[in-house]
Amino acid sequence: MEGIKSAFARAKRESRPALVTYTTAGYPTIASTSQTLLAMEAGGADIIELGTPFTDPIADGPTIQSANTISLQNGTTTRDCLQIVRDARKEGLRAPVLLMGYYNPLLAYGEEKMLQDAKEAGVNGFIMVDLPPEEAVRFRGHCTNYGLSYVPLIAPATSEKRMKLLCSIADSFIYVVSRMGVTGATGALSSGLPDLLEKVHKFSKGVPAAVGFGVSTREHFVEVGNVAEGVVIGSQIINTLKNAPEGEGPKAVEEYCYSITQRRNAKVSVNGHANGHANGETNGTNGHSNGETSGSNGTAVNGHAISTDANPKGDGSGWINKSNGEAPKEISAEDPTEKPASESDPSNGVVHVDAVVKEPSGPNIVDQLENLNTDEPDPELMPQRFGQFGGQYVPESLMDCLSELEKGFDSARNDPKFWEEFRSFYPYMSRPSSLHKSDRLTDYVRQNCPKGKGANIYLKREDLNHTGSHKINNAMGQVLLARRLGKTAIIAETGAGQHGVATATVCARFGMKCTIYMGAEDVRRQALNVFRIKLLGASVVAVEAGTRTLRDAVNEAMRSWVTLLSDTHYIIGSAIGPHPFPTIVRTFQSVIGQETKEQMKELTGRLPDAVVACVGGGSNAVGMFSPFADDPSVRLLGVEAGGDGVDTARHSATLTGGKPGVLHGVRTYILQNAEGQITDTHSVSAGLDYPGVGPELSGWKDSERAKFIAATDAEAFIGFKLLSELEGIIPALETAHAVFGAVELAKTMEKHENIVINLSGRGDKDVQSVAEELPVIGPKIGWDLRF
Repeated sequence: MEGIKSAFARAKRESRPALVTYTTAGYPTIASTSQTLLAMEAGGADIIELGTPFTDPIADGPTIQSANTISLQNGTTTRDCLQIVRDARKEGLRAPVLLMGYYNPLLAYGEEKMLQDAKEAGVNGFIMVDLPPEEAVRFRGHCTNYGLSYVPLIAPATSEKRMKLLCSIADSFIYVVSRMGVTGATGALSSGLPDLLEKVHKFSKGVPAAVGFGVSTREHFVEVGNVAEGVVIGSQIINTLKNAPEGEGPKAVEEYCYSITQRRNAKVSVNGHANGHANGETNGTNGHSNGETSGSNGTAVNGHAISTDANPKGDGSGWINKSNGEAPKEISAEDPTEKPASESDPSNGVVHVDAVVKEPSGPNIVDQLENLNTDEPDPELMPQRFGQFGGQYVPESLMDCLSELEKGFDSARNDPKFWEEFRSFYPYMSRPSSLHKSDRLTDYVRQNCPKGKGANIYLKREDLNHTGSHKINNAMGQVLLARRLGKTAIIAETGAGQHGVATATVCARFGMKCTIYMGAEDVRRQALNVFRIKLLGASVVAVEAGTRTLRDAVNEAMRSWVTLLSDTHYIIGSAIGPHPFPTIVRTFQSVIGQETKEQMKELTGRLPDAVVACVGGGSNAVGMFSPFADDPSVRLLGVEAGGDGVDTARHSATLTGGKPGVLHGVRTYILQNAEGQITDTHSVSAGLDYPGVGPELSGWKDSERAKFIAATDAEAFIGFKLLSELEGIIPALETAHAVFGAVELAKTMEKHENIVINLSGRGDKDVQSVAEELPVIGPKIGWDLRF
């Protein structure tokens, strides 16, 4: 922490901004990263951010995401990141180093262990891109105990309430993330940035602010440095490494940094001893404090006996003497190594910033503690949780939009006129959906279970809704909400394509621009739905990144939303994502369970004994389960995608085989490895291969209110075959998982008991997939459709 403060203090004395540089650990190789850190310092960097790679970075642009991908392909782990810092320190690195990344890898490593190991490795602090304020307060306290800094982020959209909180916990500097940067070739500042910095300085009580937003030139650096104490540069350094000849990346980075700062910090001597900064200030780890360093013979020589590019003889002969002793009024272009360390010159230091980071606004610590003890907590301070799950683990740039969405949603759901409008579209949506007994499926169960067993099976026919699934419920509700908020465009993600079709449908109905993001693999598997979406007038964006499935579509949709917040609403299709999305989706989908309650009472005079739904992200499950959550007599069974089996690496059974973590803005159960990286998923069903799940379902798992099992691909095909042949209903492959699970459950229940399956979608979209998979799966289950 003290090293970071010293770096900013030094820059201030030299009347210049501090340069904060970023690179991704393990890019382009693990072995070269420590040399890149040394090169950044040699080129004038004051503080270094070392990015810890993550598989699903929702806040990063394509350049840094690509670096993350290559780093992970190289096998970079959290331990490697720490070792890179150790290696750089051994080679003489003096600049403070901050680990910058996402919370889940740190959570998987263990907070306490991370703080201990980071301190030992020579790390000075942390920047967590997606840590919400309520947890940032706690984490910052732990960092302080170890003498480490926690650097909060602020964005232009950060409210004053959040900004006050974030500024109050800043101990070394504040990272301001801004899209209000410099414009044009002249490097002129937009009008918004000075105003934003003035606001930050008002609440920071003297703590410096560093701005990052894509600075790439000397002109930009100087211009931003006039209003901020620091400037952050990252993407351009990654590009420099990418474009450099093999083995020359660090050298290219040094020259690039020098082109920005017009100054150099002293390098490591040829015998491996570190020489320190020109003015002798260090990060508090291993440097001298009096400005003297050891020369090649190990003796102190007034801080200027080290050989550098500008001082090849080590005797100061390359330095240029100033004609007056006054500090320059503006940032100088002089090389800092051209002046003896014993003659402090305020023009010698420059801080390089890559992106503008804003502090999340919020209440101060006292306000937050008071909020914890009030009967009606402020939702902005304590977003809704389901036990330990939920929250808002997102970049600060999204917080204002989430706050606007939450307020708009709360206003809508408490307005009878909104629900009157929603219900007015029931004929368009084909609601209420029917519910009837599945006689032949029930008979099949009774023929294959012990005498006296075999529950009655009922089907809630969401497959008969307009567009062929339950997705229309949420799509209609959210588009009405978006119109209420004044939004004119819609973006969405889709896996199996049903949510994409439903969203495109309601956008066509209301004349709204619509863009659907879909993983390239899902585009291939669901070509029919892609064509349906395009027929409805929407655009489809295929995502080639990562696994090319639903998780990658979510990543790209969220990134796109950040740039389009002013006029665009993101209709998340499942009960996932940051608060309030899980609550919004559950609210609109709960019509399923509400109708089921009423219809079962009419048909049987009582509540069902069990309800069953498939589980991917969880929208149809939470929609069916939530109205029964307070009815303990009703068993809740969720059936996940077991793929090749939960004992293999090829499945998507998050609640069965995952563990708590953070993904796509929410703490929930996720599929991850020991490093906290999201693992690849597999399911024969495109709609169930998501590595996370809705936080409310995670809460029900932990409280044991609901039970979750996994059905393999082969078992899903059994469910698909049974419903098709016995009831004349071709179900979606997602639903087929629930059919199999319900059949197995019914075999254990009494004849007088009743089960309802949420038949969430029809299977037209999956016929081709079934035909492709039958040659492999068919022989396993005795199903031969050759003709």
